[in-house]
Amino acid sequence: MTRVCVSGAGGKLAGPIIDAVTDADDLELVALFNPNREGQEIAGLTVFGDAKQVEADVVVETAHPDVVFDNLEAWHAGGMAVVVGTSGFTSERLHDLESMWGVETPCLVVPNFSIGATLMMRFASEAASHFQAVEIIERHHATKPDAPSGTALATAMGVAESGGASAEQSEELVPGARGADVDGVRVHSLRLPGLISHQEVALSNTGEVLSIEHLSTSYQSFAAGAVLAIRRVGDLSGGVHLGLGTVLE
Repeated sequence: MTRVCVSGAGGKLAGPIIDAVTDADDLELVALFNPNREGQEIAGLTVFGDAKQVEADVVVETAHPDVVFDNLEAWHAGGMAVVVGTSGFTSERLHDLESMWGVETPCLVVPNFSIGATLMMRFASEAASHFQAVEIIERHHATKPDAPSGTALATAMGVAESGGASAEQSEELVPGARGADVDGVRVHSLRLPGLISHQEVALSNTGEVLSIEHLSTSYQSFAAGAVLAIRRVGDLSGGVHLGLGTVLE
């Protein structure tokens, strides 16, 4: 039985993960962490506000990007494996995490727990080298704290690593009109009420466009991938790993 703690308890992403862990026969929810909700009761557990109170085999980290590194330092000090669902891990932040984390225990950074989104990223990476230009359009709810999304960042990094890039002939008459440049791939972030997660990767050659899209209509779409990551993170070697595809068969 794998003992699990969910950090960021009370958040939108944490809720379905807590439910999925509770329903799994081989996982045991033993702790919840969120200093902003300390003492509250969620899923029959009292939420901890002190990281030193947490004892678990795996911590699922879903807290705000502003506090995630402080939390990760605490889980690392406690010798616990971690699955990170917090968004906003740029190449620089991943490098900082690798420097801090070391190689004692595994840490799996998952930009998107959705199985479909993971496959979208994989397909985009595989297709990128066959097209002259690639751009990413990501749409999320208006209250999302960061832009671009972690999914878009990971997609762009994977596309660039496979040789994909955006066309750069146009001059920006208004700064930012061409979106953000992530390793040579343009990313456009839309923030609109009513959305959860929607991403399109547009790949183009002369005379053709391939569009790879993924849409999450419910936060429940992230539960199965989170459980998969929890079950398999302990099989990974020590150090930082990126993407649900690392453990997806």
